[in-house]
Amino acid sequence: MPWKETCVMDQKTQMIGDYLKGEYSITQLSEMYEVSRNTIYKWIKRYQQDGNSGLSERKKAPLRHPNATSLTIAREIVTLKLKYTSWGPRKIGYWLKQHYPERAWPAVSTIGQILKQAGLVRARKKRRRAPPYTEPFQDCCGPNMVWSVDYKGQFKTGEKQLCYPLTISDNYSRYLLACVALKHPDYAETEPVLERVFKKYGLPAVIRSDNGTPFASIGLGGLSKLSVWFIKLGIKPERIMAGHPEENGRHERMHRSLKEATAQPPQVNLRKQQQVFDKFQQEYNKERPHEALGMQTPTSYYKPSLRAYTGKTPQITYYGKCQIRQVRHNGEIKWKGEKVYVSQSLAGEPIALRQRDKHLWEVYFSSLSLGILDELDMRIKSQGEKVLIMSPV
Repeated sequence: MPWKETCVMDQKTQMIGDYLKGEYSITQLSEMYEVSRNTIYKWIKRYQQDGNSGLSERKKAPLRHPNATSLTIAREIVTLKLKYTSWGPRKIGYWLKQHYPERAWPAVSTIGQILKQAGLVRARKKRRRAPPYTEPFQDCCGPNMVWSVDYKGQFKTGEKQLCYPLTISDNYSRYLLACVALKHPDYAETEPVLERVFKKYGLPAVIRSDNGTPFASIGLGGLSKLSVWFIKLGIKPERIMAGHPEENGRHERMHRSLKEATAQPPQVNLRKQQQVFDKFQQEYNKERPHEALGMQTPTSYYKPSLRAYTGKTPQITYYGKCQIRQVRHNGEIKWKGEKVYVSQSLAGEPIALRQRDKHLWEVYFSSLSLGILDELDMRIKSQGEKVLIMSPV
């Protein structure tokens, strides 16, 4: 029988005391304490070597594990993690198997344990999350159908200069088309970056953004100077609902990786920060496996658009029965002797008006409906405003 479960240490101490008295043989001690002779010999030997501390229970784990990961493999896992600090165990394991398939790499759980033991895993704060992201744009089934554009939150460089990272990505392939450190989030700095991207990759069908400048405005149709340019190029501007960044979930997830890899801490100046952005873009597109892509890289999914950018901006033309008016430099048009404000963003552009009722006219820029011109008060009302519809006489 084994040592009694109650006061095991006391029984061992008492057994050693009886042994030291010299009054009992090993066989008698074995019978008294209901353990084997070998057990009696074992504890006597430990007492002789270490005293009372030798009677404490010792860990039963083996000194060597035949299936343990070799030190060489562990070092290679740690080295890759130090190179790509934002990668987790799944990406590291997949990358190693893809680049060195002839070697036996450990499971994802083992890689995670190795990184944890090396102090390379940061505990994340638990936070409440929005429900799982559902695709609001179901037509995103190929490259260049939907691009996302946004400014990642600004931060200061080491020289205390504000950096506004402008990012552009292809929603289907997750390909990061641009990541540029800019001084100001305005049209003057944004438009040249987009033009360079158009020249390199062609034109998308849709560009999705938030409701901030320079992508949108509070004017009719949410049009800004930038989105007017998109429309003239044959690109449909789409805007997520205010306060719902999850509608641009793929792009926002990229932003999280961008921040972790490039802005913690920021670089000393914009030039150095851009160098880090360039390195991140290269890694993100060509090295980093993406779970949403079956652990493939964006480069393996992305192809440039067949719609080439010529550098010329076409003019808007209208067909069918409509009235055409040119928007003046101050954002107004002349309508039946009256001045009607449209939008400063449309200065110099033609708009079309199609009669809907006796005194109501639908206003369009290209195929985008801007609202209803009500001749009773000579004002263009947005789609959400009520208008009084009268039957023609």
